[in-house]
Amino acid sequence: MERKEIYLAGGCFWGTEKYLKSIPGVKMTEVGYANGIIPNPSYEDVCHRNTGHAETVRVKYEPKYITLTHLLNLFLQVIDPTSVNRQGNDIGNQYRTGIYYVDPKDETIILAAITELQKKYDKRIAVEIKPLKNYYPAEEYHQDYLTKNPNSYCHIEKDAFDRHANPLSIRRPPLLYQQRLAPLHPQGKYGGRGVREIPANIR
Repeated sequence: MERKEIYLAGGCFWGTEKYLKSIPGVKMTEVGYANGIIPNPSYEDVCHRNTGHAETVRVKYEPKYITLTHLLNLFLQVIDPTSVNRQGNDIGNQYRTGIYYVDPKDETIILAAITELQKKYDKRIAVEIKPLKNYYPAEEYHQDYLTKNPNSYCHIEKDAFDRHANPLSIRRPPLLYQQRLAPLHPQGKYGGRGVREIPANIR
């Protein structure tokens, strides 16, 4: 079955990953550092050494079950798309919002989604849209962090993580939810973080 990739930066990648993983049609998530200026950065590099990376979630999804447009709409619901280098209590360039694509054909879809979003805001949308230049997986303790540490800080409201269990709670329910996962085809941290400390036992 066909799978596609998109890379989404929405502030702290702990909560962004958990939220995206909960979406039906998303088959794999991984947190990492994208579009920076040095190879293989560490968390400390990204937080303290101005590497230019964004905390990013790598997403593999099945377009047969969820469109890129709808995936982006769900992502954009849980961030402040007008905020520059900040989401929640997390402040810094690494917490900027972005959509990084690997398929050039996706650019048109992304731009259309942002154009529609802009109609709802007076302030300028600050989500950057760029090809993925580089991506490095984050340290293992960051992967599925909120699943391992459910009481940790997160900038995303906790009820968002369970939202997809109830199709009626989705603001713009797609065909995906109406058909209960039937195929769409008819044949079918540091630095300004507030409270985000790495537990001593994983350092």
